[in-house]
Amino acid sequence: MELKRYWNIIKRRLLLSALIISVSCIAIGIYSFNFIEPQYEASATLIVNDYKDSSTLLPSIDVGSISSTIGLIKTYKQIVTSPRMMKKVIEEHPDLARTYTELRSKVSVSSAIETQIMTITVRDDSYEKAANTANAVATVFQKSVPELMKVDNVFVLDLADPNEMRGPVAPNPIMNIAVAFILALMASVGISFLLDYLDETIKNEEDVEMLLGLPVLTSIPKFKESDTIDRGSKASLTPRAGRGSNVSLDT
Repeated sequence: MELKRYWNIIKRRLLLSALIISVSCIAIGIYSFNFIEPQYEASATLIVNDYKDSSTLLPSIDVGSISSTIGLIKTYKQIVTSPRMMKKVIEEHPDLARTYTELRSKVSVSSAIETQIMTITVRDDSYEKAANTANAVATVFQKSVPELMKVDNVFVLDLADPNEMRGPVAPNPIMNIAVAFILALMASVGISFLLDYLDETIKNEEDVEMLLGLPVLTSIPKFKESDTIDRGSKASLTPRAGRGSNVSLDT
């Protein structure tokens, strides 16, 4: 019974719910297709390996085992996005960004679990610019590691190709519309229950039973004016006994 009552509450304001969902989905669709600038993504891959023996480098960090190398990657991930590294990238490539904060907002660093692979990912308004930025950050970081860590164990595994044609990764209009549909549906249901809670008028037998605590013995159906006219016309066409006949008695 409770589920049926909830469904009746939603059904009463089904038109309102449909309106909220339609307006939300259309608005998000228009915004996603026409107002959000497309974003492209490019990646450069680095591998963190054993250090090189060199007379000018001091191997102060023991990275002989893979486990220690994987732990070192956590430090490298922080160094890549540090202000010092971003400023150095801008000094060598001033066309990539105006400030290190702007460049830092475009760069993200990730690593596969239990591997020695680091991936530098850049998101920008064109794939060519994103690829050039990812390659610049990777090469500058590789050159800076010996100076910072006194160990040369970072190698460029793969660079992004600026000439490669790739589609945008954002926005995703279909996903945005789907999320808008779900949120609008939840909001419309919530509004329906709120309006029903604030509405104290009596609408049906269930409201009477809940308000008075007494069972409903009978109910009078609602008649339309057209129903009254139809019934009246049918009644006038029905012959009645005792009318329309003449009886004569001879004495």
